Amino acid sequence: MSTITINIKDDVEQEFRLLAGIVYGKKKGHLGKAFTEAIQNWIDERKQEKIAREALEIMNQDFSFGGRLYQHRSELHER
Repeated sequence: MSTITINIKDDVEQEFRLLAGIVYGKKKGHLGKAFTEAIQNWIDERKQEKIAREALEIMNQDFSFGGRLYQHRSELHER
């Protein structure tokens, strides 16, 4: 476990404390659980953004399917 000291706006803190108490109950450690969940969600979102950005870069690259192996459609079917 680690300890982090942060500064946030008072109204954000009040709302966070209220919601954390509703979700986890006002037991010892409820703020830590809520902050851990919030930070993990933030990390997961950034990872997904990176994955999506990399996938778009791959899609935007040119890809060669090779040349055609036939000149006429009739060459594909034995008739």
